Amino acid sequence: MDDNNRNLILATVLSFLVVVVWYTMFAPQTQPPVPAPTQTAQTAGTEPAAPAATTTAAPGTVAATPGTVTAPAGAADPTATAPRVTIDTPSLSGSISLAGGRLDDLLLKNYRETLDPNSPLVRLLSPTSGPREPAAVPALAPDAQPDVPPTKPYYAIYGWLPGPGVDAALVPSPATLWQVESGSTLAPGKPVTLVWDNGAGQIFRRTFEVDDRYLFTVTQSLENKGDTAFSASPYGILARHGKPDTQNYFVLHEGAVGMADGELIEKKYKNIVKLDPVGAEGPADVREVKENGWIGFTDKYWMTTLAPAPGQGFTQVVKYAPGADIFQTEARLPMLTVEPGTRTDSAGYLFAGAKVVDVLRAYQASPGIDRFVDAVDWGWFFFLTKPIFAVLHWLHGFIGNMGWSIIALTFVLKLLVFPLARKSYISMARMKELQPQMEAIKERTGDDRMKYQQEVMALYKSQKVNPAAGCLPVVLQIPIFFSLYKVIFVTIELRQAPWIGWIRDLSAPDPSSVLNLFGLLPFATPQPGSMLHMLSLPALAIVLGISMWVQQKLNPAPADPAQKMIFAWMPWLFMFMLGSFASGLVLYWITNNTITILQQYTIMSMHGHPPDLFGNIFGNRKKTAPAKAPKK
Repeated sequence: MDDNNRNLILATVLSFLVVVVWYTMFAPQTQPPVPAPTQTAQTAGTEPAAPAATTTAAPGTVAATPGTVTAPAGAADPTATAPRVTIDTPSLSGSISLAGGRLDDLLLKNYRETLDPNSPLVRLLSPTSGPREPAAVPALAPDAQPDVPPTKPYYAIYGWLPGPGVDAALVPSPATLWQVESGSTLAPGKPVTLVWDNGAGQIFRRTFEVDDRYLFTVTQSLENKGDTAFSASPYGILARHGKPDTQNYFVLHEGAVGMADGELIEKKYKNIVKLDPVGAEGPADVREVKENGWIGFTDKYWMTTLAPAPGQGFTQVVKYAPGADIFQTEARLPMLTVEPGTRTDSAGYLFAGAKVVDVLRAYQASPGIDRFVDAVDWGWFFFLTKPIFAVLHWLHGFIGNMGWSIIALTFVLKLLVFPLARKSYISMARMKELQPQMEAIKERTGDDRMKYQQEVMALYKSQKVNPAAGCLPVVLQIPIFFSLYKVIFVTIELRQAPWIGWIRDLSAPDPSSVLNLFGLLPFATPQPGSMLHMLSLPALAIVLGISMWVQQKLNPAPADPAQKMIFAWMPWLFMFMLGSFASGLVLYWITNNTITILQQYTIMSMHGHPPDLFGNIFGNRKKTAPAKAPKK
C-alpha cells in the first residue's frame, strides 16, 4: 500500500471514530414514558431538609448539622391555600407563596416548550401543590397562563437557623405564614416585603427585588425589639423533589452546579445520592467558601442558583434526603447576633432563568457573581468551545441567522487551519510527482519490505516531503468538531434557532425524511434520537453523503479491492449515521467538505497535479502524461 492511500485510510478511520465515539458515549438514552405525577408522588406535605436548630454555634460561626424536617403523614400542604404575591416582569411570570415566603411558581415568558407558538411556556419552578391555576396568578396575560401538566416540585426557600439558647419556634420555618408589609406585585423597580412577628420581640422581614431578566435580590432582615441579644443564622435552600427528567447525555451535565472560591462544582443527580453521609446530613457534600461562590441546579438550558453577596463567606451544601426523595443545595451564612433595639440585614442573589451567555456574563460583571458564565457546560475542550461560541455569536450579530452564521464560522475555522491544509495538499501533490521513482524503488527492492521502506523514507527526506502531513488537518478537525457540537448542543442561543425552509431548529436533527418524500406523504417518521431515525435519511444527511463521496473522489482509488470497497461504502455509511446529529452540526460538516474540495482541487492544480474529478466520478478517467521529474 502506498503512503498516499495509507494517509487516506488513516484520515477515514479517524473520521469514522468521531461518529463511533459519539454514538457510544454521547447519544441520548431512550426515555420511557413518564406518567403524570400524582399528589402523593409529589410528596405533598413534605418540606425540604431545612437546617435545624443548634445549641453549640457561637456568634460568627455557621450553624451546622441540618436535619430532615417532614410534616406529619397526611398533613395539608401549606402552599395549597396560602395567599400569593404575583411576579410579573418582561422575562418572568409567577408568584411567591406566603407559606414559608417561598418562590415556587415561575414561568419563562420568552421560551416555549416546542416550536409551536401556542405550546406552553417553559416552567422553571413549581410548588408542592402543583402548578398554579390561572386564577391564582391574576396578573398573567392570557397567553402566559401556566397551562402545563403537573411537574415535580422545585422551589427556593429562605429562613433562619436559631442561635445558642434560641427556641426554634422563634425563627420562621418553611411553613410559616408571612404577611405582606409593602408592595403588591413583584416587578422591576417594585420590590415586595414580607414580614413575620414571632411575638417575643423579634420581627423578621424578607424583601424581594427583581430585574428585567432573571436575577432576584433577596434581603433577609432581623429586627430585635426584645430586652436581650438574639442570635440566628440566615440561609437559602433550593429544593427539588425527586430526580427530574434529564436529557441523559454523557456529554451534558445536569444536576448540582456551583463555584467555591474559583473551583467549579458539578455533581449529577445519581452521584448526589451516592455522596458519603456527613453526620446527620445524610448523603451530602459540605464546603466552606471563604469569599466567592454560588450553588444551585442546572438543566440543559435553565438554571436556578443561590449566590451570596460577593466577598461573603458561607457554607455550601449539596445533599439528598432519602426519606423525602429531595435533592437540595444550600447557602448557609454565618451566625448574626442582634443587640436589643438594633436591626441586621443579610442580602444575596437568586438566579432563576435561561443560561443566556451574555446575561450570565453581565451578572458576572455586576453584581460580581464569580465565574458565572462557567455555569454553561463548556466541556473538556472549553479552550475551544468558548472562542468558537464567541465568534459564532459575533457573526450572528452581523448576519442575524444562526444557519448562515455557522456557514460563515466554517470559513473562519478553515482559514485558521489553512496553513496546515495547504501543506497537506502540497505534500499530496509532491507525492504524486514521486510516484515513478517509488515504482522504480519497488521494482529494485522486490519483496524486501524493510529495504523498500528505508529507500522510500530516504526519498521523502531528500525531496522534503512529509507523508504524515495529509493527516494533520483531520487530526485537528476532531477537537474542532466536538467543540462545535458542544456549542450547538448546550448553548440556548442555538435552541429553536431557524435557518431556511424546513430547518427551524439547528439544535435538533433535520426533521425531513426520504420515507415520506420529505413531507409530501401525509405520515410521520421515526423520532430523532431513535435508531430507526437513521433510516429516515434527512435531506441534509443526503447532501452530506454526496459531499463526502465527491471529496473521496479527489484522491486516487486504492489498488487493493477490499480497500476500494470499504472506501466506496464509507460516505453512505456516514450519511446514515449522521442523520441523527443536530442539523447545525451537519450543516457545518457539509460546508467544511465543500471548502475542502475547493481547496484541495485548487492547490493541487497550482502544483501541476489537478485531480481528475469528473473522470473519477463518472468513471472515464483521462489518460495523462507521466509526471515530470521534480526540478532540482
